[in-house]
Amino acid sequence: MFLHRVGLRTSLPLSRRLFSSIGSHDMSKAISELNQEMESVFGEPPPSSLSGSIDNQSMTQDLKLSTVEMDDKKSFAGLTHIGSKGEAQMVDVSLKNISRRVAIARGKVILGRKVFDLVSANQMGKGDVLSVAKLAGICGAKQTSNLIPLCHNINLTHVRVDLALNPQDFSVEIEGEAASDGKTGVEMEALTAVTVASLTVYDMCKAASKNIQITDIRLERKTGGKSGDWSRTNDHNLKT
Repeated sequence: MFLHRVGLRTSLPLSRRLFSSIGSHDMSKAISELNQEMESVFGEPPPSSLSGSIDNQSMTQDLKLSTVEMDDKKSFAGLTHIGSKGEAQMVDVSLKNISRRVAIARGKVILGRKVFDLVSANQMGKGDVLSVAKLAGICGAKQTSNLIPLCHNINLTHVRVDLALNPQDFSVEIEGEAASDGKTGVEMEALTAVTVASLTVYDMCKAASKNIQITDIRLERKTGGKSGDWSRTNDHNLKT
C-alpha cells in the first residue's frame, strides 16, 4: 500500500503534465490512459463521475471556442474590406459586371457672417474661393485611390463640383458628382471631391477666421452596381 501511495505521487504529476500538453482531439485517449494508470495504482478504475466531468469540461471548452470562432466570422461577414481573420484586404472586383455608376455627395462649410461677406465680395486675400475650391474638388476625386488605401484606381468618366453661397446660415454648400463605367462604385470619389473642396474653402478663408466649420458631408444617392440604386431621401422615408 505504501508503494502504491509513492507511485501515485510520482506518476500522477507526470500524467497531469501529459494531459495538459495534448490537443483536444487526443482528449479521449489521454483520459483512457489516465484511467488505466489510476486503476494500476488503486486497484480499481476511477469513479465514472470523474471521467464524465473531464469529458464534459472538454466538450464545453471546445464548444465555447467554436462559438467564438463562428461569432468572429459572422461579425466580418458584411464587411468586404475585412478578411475572415479581421485583417484588411482589397476587394477583388474582377468577377463583377461592368455597369454605369454615378454617385452624388454633399457637404457644407459654415463661414460666419464676416467671412461670408468677404467671400461674396471676392475680397479674400488668396483669391476667388469658390473657383479654387471647385478645381480642388475635381482634382481630389481623381486622387481618391491615392488617399484612401483600399479604394480601387478607377477610370472616371465625369466629375462635377458645384459650390453655392447660402446667406441664411452664412455657409458654402457643396455638391460633388462622380461617374464611371466600371466594376466598382464611385461613392468615395464623390465624397472625396466634396471633402477636398471643403478643406480648400477652409484654407482660403482661415486667415480671416478660425471658427469656420466643415459639416454634413454625406452621400446623397448612387446608381449602378450589384446593390442597385440608393437615395438618402428614399431610405429615410422607408425607415419612417
